[in-house]
Amino acid sequence: MTGPGNWFRALPLRSRLALLVAAAVAIAVATAAVACWLLTRTQLESELDNSLQNTSAPQGTVEQAIDNCRRGVNPADSAVPGFAYIQVVDATGSRCVATSSEPVKVQPQDIAVARGSAHESLHDSATDNGAKVRVHTEPVPLQPGLAVSVARPLGEIDTSLNRLALLLAAVAGLGVIGAGAAGLWIARAGLRPVDGLTRAVEHVAQTEDLTVRIPVEGEDEIARLSRSFNSMTAALASSRDRQAQLIADAGHELRTPLTSLRTNIELLARSEETGRAIPADDRKALMASVTAQMTELAALIGDLQELSRPDAAGPGPLQVVALHDIMGTALDRARLRGPDLTFGAELSPWYVRAEPAALERALVNVLDNAVKFSPSGGTVEVRLSPYGELTVRDHGPGIPPDELPHVFERFWRSPTARALPGSGLGLSIVARTVQWSGGEIALRPAEGGGTVAVIRIPGAPTPPPGTPEVP
Repeated sequence: MTGPGNWFRALPLRSRLALLVAAAVAIAVATAAVACWLLTRTQLESELDNSLQNTSAPQGTVEQAIDNCRRGVNPADSAVPGFAYIQVVDATGSRCVATSSEPVKVQPQDIAVARGSAHESLHDSATDNGAKVRVHTEPVPLQPGLAVSVARPLGEIDTSLNRLALLLAAVAGLGVIGAGAAGLWIARAGLRPVDGLTRAVEHVAQTEDLTVRIPVEGEDEIARLSRSFNSMTAALASSRDRQAQLIADAGHELRTPLTSLRTNIELLARSEETGRAIPADDRKALMASVTAQMTELAALIGDLQELSRPDAAGPGPLQVVALHDIMGTALDRARLRGPDLTFGAELSPWYVRAEPAALERALVNVLDNAVKFSPSGGTVEVRLSPYGELTVRDHGPGIPPDELPHVFERFWRSPTARALPGSGLGLSIVARTVQWSGGEIALRPAEGGGTVAVIRIPGAPTPPPGTPEVP
């Protein structure tokens, strides 16, 4: 079952725009035509009233009308009506019609003038034959109790107004037809950019070609829509490229531990098949290598899962957490990974809004990076200032200046660190987690050698009142 407006919504957009333009023009033309017709009628009636008020019945005509009454003559029976109808009305409502005049029905306004209760009267009436007339009545000079009425037929005005109405209707019809044609042309011209956008969208849907761009002209809504479409396809293309790059990089990173793991397992399997026992020390080293490769795979898979979440999704609900406490927990884990290192910690209270698990993982990654590059017996210095600036410094070989811009890229690893364990995703995860919390991170060479990581996350030295603290 279709509603009354479904047929309109089913029409093409061009047809709807053309119909709306034609309807708007039709309403405007009709309104103007009616206003013109009303103003013309008012003007014609005003001119007729002025003509009646400025026209006085000749004295001889008045006497002739009175004489006709005395002789009982009805001039309408034999005379042809003239330009105006003249008759004399007395105080009783009787009338005396002048020669060549049509009898006009006497109205109370005419009697009031005859009796002297009104100075004059201007009103509508009708002849005995039913023709509408406009009547002006005034007293007869020097004859109390009598009034003379001069009437003009309204047919002449009605004829002019009817002709004007036909003319206005014809003009309005032509205007509506022209408006419909103009509306259709305007719709086609105005929707031409939309057609281009539609073709582009259909092309992308059919071919998945995200390199399509729509030419942008002007600053109107269509131009804004085209810019938005171009931005959307560019973002989708960039996202697809990043996904492809992530898959390629992940495959490359997974290949090395998987190859090593497969080689070690094949050695163990061949030993079992041939019955040749592997020396105890070699077998122990082989099993340690297998365990290390499995640990590396698990860490890499965890990093990939972390990076698989969309950037806009965020880590989860942000909570007020104590950055100094989370850093203390991360330090405990880092000490286990670098038992031969010395950790110097100076942590001032600082509360931030973050997701606790993601923030702890990021801080552990920063400390792991410092542990990895610190020499045996070295020191890792950690400081959280009263103003919320967290620094982690190692005394390792440092990072060359030309490599600093790449340290937060996914899977990027310094040529000097290729032999060390890791996937190249740790600092990328750190940067994203810090950005989720509204902060920023940077690496720079430290004075005297080594590298210092600087993290700034907006917060305060005390938690907000009434906010539960998450340690």
